Amino acid sequence: MANGVGDEQRDEPPGHTAGAIDGDRAAEHPLLRAGADAVGRGELWEALRIFERAAEAEQGDLRLCALVDAAVVTDRLGDHAGAVDRFREALAQMPSEAPRMYPGALIGLSQALQNLGDLDGAQQALEQARVALGKEDAPGDLRLACLVSSTAVALHRQQWWRALDLAGEALNAARRFGPEHAGHPLMNLAAAHFETGRWELALDFAGQALAAFEAVDDSTGVAETRQNLALMYTRTGSFDDAEPLLAAAQEHFEATGAAHRAGIGLKVMGFIAEHRGQPEVANARYREALRRFEESRAVIDAADVRLRLAATAFAAGRFDDGESELATARAIYAVRGLGLHCAQLDYWHAGLLEPLVSQVPGLLARAVDLAVPAALALDAVRYELPDGTQRDTWSRHIVNPALRLAFRYAYLAGDARLVADLIENQCAGAIVDIDRLSAEPPAPLDLFEPFDPPSDSAAAVQDALQLGTALAAVAASAGLPVTPPPRVAVPPDGHIALSAWLDAAEQRYGRRVRTDRVISA
Repeated sequence: MANGVGDEQRDEPPGHTAGAIDGDRAAEHPLLRAGADAVGRGELWEALRIFERAAEAEQGDLRLCALVDAAVVTDRLGDHAGAVDRFREALAQMPSEAPRMYPGALIGLSQALQNLGDLDGAQQALEQARVALGKEDAPGDLRLACLVSSTAVALHRQQWWRALDLAGEALNAARRFGPEHAGHPLMNLAAAHFETGRWELALDFAGQALAAFEAVDDSTGVAETRQNLALMYTRTGSFDDAEPLLAAAQEHFEATGAAHRAGIGLKVMGFIAEHRGQPEVANARYREALRRFEESRAVIDAADVRLRLAATAFAAGRFDDGESELATARAIYAVRGLGLHCAQLDYWHAGLLEPLVSQVPGLLARAVDLAVPAALALDAVRYELPDGTQRDTWSRHIVNPALRLAFRYAYLAGDARLVADLIENQCAGAIVDIDRLSAEPPAPLDLFEPFDPPSDSAAAVQDALQLGTALAAVAASAGLPVTPPPRVAVPPDGHIALSAWLDAAEQRYGRRVRTDRVISA
């Protein structure tokens, strides 16, 4: 979200329509099979009608399977709140020992809750699914889906280091349990690497994800990956590369009625129009994207598009409208504990104020108050990243622009002490985290041997798995863990550099930005 476009290029877990029930009866049931076939053709509304008819006609496990399948399709159509209701209705009636249906429904519930922005609820559902999948003979494909969904939660929370670990683990699980689903962890690896500045590696992973989906004729996976690739190209300014991918994906989502994904496409189209000097086109597309997100109750995506609406409002001189959009977006992030989103928004907000600080009395002080804590919080993220290359790219692409803005505002405000403290703050070096270095790595989710061999798959999928796993191993091979730097006592009075600003950053964003250790400058 550093440039205000958003970070939607995460992937969802593979769906399990007509497979939620334990045993083969669901696959053999004519209505459930017909619904699954309709999903495969991209006819989501037809699939929903079939599953709803099956839920009315059947009893027992078959009815519950139809409810879960209807919930999956409802979520894909963008009615995330309706999907949550359907999942919960089914879960309330099914036994927790059901080896497939129960954890599958929990994973689906988690995805719907993520789309609604309820990340705590989504994580809780996944924890329940992990417990249910802890048995030695648990279905491997559901273990993979649980890992993919857990990665998505980490990406939503911008916990890049955790997302990279989970996505790598999911890729290994795909090798063992479901090569035909390899595109999902590959795309999540692409998203995590893109957000930490490894753009070329991210594009490699995304290309492999696209090849994997194409090899198994997964039209939805292909469309989602094209849209994700288009978003990456857009955020790097490669609009000509983005547009054909974006148009192809949008055609699929509009045809299938996938309102949420279509909203994402509209937002990216708006961003391209904005940067091509077409503000009216951009604003119209942003408004339509916002309408679709709000209809789907996809509140985080709605907040993201409000940043773009704020930018167009500021550019048009409608400053009150811009401030209102930013305040609404920030409130959405804050109530969901998305501190890093809030820091990015505050930095973005401070940048929008730059043309005005010399004209509006008192605005410079507000700009300083926004920019400095945000820069400190963004700077602290690099100490959480798993290797030196990622820390370096995060610094160059994210931190350095934020710190330059903070320095500029401190200079314009004539605050010599703040300028000096910012310099001292940057001189405090990183410290190797001995505890993390020496600790045993956490046990992976996937601890058991598969009870079934991996399914047969096309050669292109195997190629994607081999290349993707090799890329993941290379990407994870470098660097030592480090801790945030200490606080710095500055002579001659011994005051702690940026003390009030550090406290403000930790309070506003709920993140530790410095250790308690104090050193002398």
